[in-house]
Amino acid sequence: MNFITLDYIYYLLGIIVALVAIKIAMDKNHPTRIGSSLFWGIFAFTFLFGKVVPPTVIGYLVLIMVILASLGKVKNGNHAEAPKEEREAHASKLKGKIFIPALVIPVFTVIGSLTLGKIHFGKNNLVDPTNTALIALGIATILAFLAAQVLTKAKPSAAVHENTRLMDSVGWAIILPQMLAALGAIFAAAGVGDVVSKMVGNVLPTQIPFVAVAAYCIGMALFTMVMGNAFAAFAVITGGIGLPLIVHMHGGNPAIMAALGMFAEYCGTLMTPMAANFNIVPPMLLELKDKNAVIKAQIPVAIPLFVINMLLMYFLVYHFKL
Repeated sequence: MNFITLDYIYYLLGIIVALVAIKIAMDKNHPTRIGSSLFWGIFAFTFLFGKVVPPTVIGYLVLIMVILASLGKVKNGNHAEAPKEEREAHASKLKGKIFIPALVIPVFTVIGSLTLGKIHFGKNNLVDPTNTALIALGIATILAFLAAQVLTKAKPSAAVHENTRLMDSVGWAIILPQMLAALGAIFAAAGVGDVVSKMVGNVLPTQIPFVAVAAYCIGMALFTMVMGNAFAAFAVITGGIGLPLIVHMHGGNPAIMAALGMFAEYCGTLMTPMAANFNIVPPMLLELKDKNAVIKAQIPVAIPLFVINMLLMYFLVYHFKL
């Protein structure tokens, strides 16, 4: 038995998103009150009841969310902010302490990932050992929220208001990582990886170790640029190129391959508008004239970083065996 499972984190997320839906539904001045509240309400429903509702129903609900977003029914509302002078006064009072909640998340996530899975009460586990890292991240986020409450002495309603303002500002793009990761899993289950493997094997001399590494890294980056999400690309390219060529054919270290492969994917993320939540939403929030300003600033860093990462993989993956 596990006392804390990932389901509890999903339930908490569902409650948080449900509060956003309710708050928007109560805002009579919201430009898309019905569409936005329905969008966030469905999103909350998937977290709260996704385990007990048939997958087909969830699929149709997701399609409704896509339709709402496509028709422009999910827009940002006019959420009141504290006066500038008040915000500057708070910032001056807190100074560097304001970063404490943000630092709590990575610190406790690492500590929790290493320790929570080892805590037992007889035959019962404190947390589900198969999802220790994700559960640790969820608990770390709760601790960060409590730390922020103590530091700012704000009312819980302030957290609800700011969360609604932020999620409403980001809008539909907030679900892109989740949907694209699911799409990657579908591609992997459909055998896209096998097709990619055959195509690469027929075109490139993959019997050369460096070519296998280059094909893997370039495939990771390009597929990420097309999909807009590194997790979607990981399952397909690792299954189609990484495992059969680098690991099985050349005896490479799968742990090093996977870790550096993710870095290659992130280089692709830096260069694509498909990663809307990273590269398109920030210019929108900052009201920049050039919507591709973030991508243009990132490309000069992404390309040399990708090359260095690919060379690192070549020199490490074949020299450190499991």
